[in-house]
Amino acid sequence: MPIKIAIGSDHAGLALKEALKSHLRTLGYGLDDVGTHTADSMDYPDPAHAVARIVAAGSARFGILICGSGNGVSITANRHQGIRCALAWNREIAMLARAHNDANILALPARFMVLDEATACVDAFISGEFEGGRHIKRVEKIEAC
Repeated sequence: MPIKIAIGSDHAGLALKEALKSHLRTLGYGLDDVGTHTADSMDYPDPAHAVARIVAAGSARFGILICGSGNGVSITANRHQGIRCALAWNREIAMLARAHNDANILALPARFMVLDEATACVDAFISGEFEGGRHIKRVEKIEAC
């Protein structure tokens, strides 16, 4: 059974989301696309909450969220218990989000990166592993309640 990834975007991230879906399908990942599916203006918290719920429930291993800056979807997703959403704009940041922070959702800034950069971030994120060790206690301290 393929690893499942929940993915969502607002209108600013739609084109990047669609391109990343094609890339992920060629790699054999299962996808749960929560939208948006049109270029009509919409509110970024809607897909962010949807992806966060899916990942928090364990129905997908990872989530990918995309909006203009990546900040709105990241802030929204991080409101959910058990979610560690990391904003990344290059491969190293995405890799460190997994390795040091055990991030389970990747947020991307569609207006500030090209497809090759986004693909490198996604590949580094989904192939990365949490290092554990000294990072365990730090990740445990992330949850506020």
